[in-house]
Amino acid sequence: MLVQRRSIAAKLLSLLVFLQAALIVTGGSVRLTGSGLGCPTWPECTPGSYTPTPNQAEKQLHAWIEFGNRLLTFVLFFCAVAVVIVAIRKSTQAPNKQRVRSLAGLQILGILGQGILGGVTVLTGLHPLTVASHYLLSIFLIAGAISLRYELIGITTEQVDGVLKAAIPILIWLTLLVIVAGTVVTGSGPHAGDATAPRFGFDPRVVSWIHADLVIAVVASTLFIFMIARASDYKIVAKRLGIFLIIVLAQGLIGYIQYFTGLPEALVAAHLVGSTLVWGWVWSLAKISQSGFRLQGMKK
Repeated sequence: MLVQRRSIAAKLLSLLVFLQAALIVTGGSVRLTGSGLGCPTWPECTPGSYTPTPNQAEKQLHAWIEFGNRLLTFVLFFCAVAVVIVAIRKSTQAPNKQRVRSLAGLQILGILGQGILGGVTVLTGLHPLTVASHYLLSIFLIAGAISLRYELIGITTEQVDGVLKAAIPILIWLTLLVIVAGTVVTGSGPHAGDATAPRFGFDPRVVSWIHADLVIAVVASTLFIFMIARASDYKIVAKRLGIFLIIVLAQGLIGYIQYFTGLPEALVAAHLVGSTLVWGWVWSLAKISQSGFRLQGMKK
């Protein structure tokens, strides 16, 4: 029975991580299809209705795309509530009880914050700062969900020291900086979510170059840390770093191709999915290496 409960908990926590990532992907589909104002108001979808109302075919399609993203937030919320219940029950005798419950509770607060921030995004006409904040909050919620899964289910860790102990947190900060720069690039580009939505006003080429330079820094840092991990016989960490290097290189390649081909929607969507994978993988690396990186959701 204990094994069965653990299996259910693991599946539920994995679902939470998946849904947090899916919210980013569906949010990106809203932006890329120009459906950001498909539901022009909040908390209602249209004045007097919480669901899309019959309209012109194209407008109704945009409304349902945006409404679908809102519905996913409710599914995510109920999943987080179930995770809180599991966290309370499973952590009763655990030494990290308070931490586990705090991480679970923060998922609830974060999802509620996402709902409010989503409303602000709509009411401000998809201002790029609120759109970026919406995405970044999801990034931190993914980190918290991954950490919560590891805290409750457990993982095989490989404690690092020396240069690696200092280098891995730097890699994670660099990756976070790349993601933040990516939101600036997005907020300066053509895919605003609606034809009337404002932009940051930065030169897209300049911010894209800065973003690309930061990606190169992440690639170089990952390669350097990977070589140290292999030389120091940290097999688990080295394997994770090798896979992360492949992911980052693939993500960088997609970024360059989309830049030189005029930002086609399909490639932008692939780049968005890739950014989620990059962040989730590097955050997991920090947890596995127990490298001392300390943002919400991680511990020394």
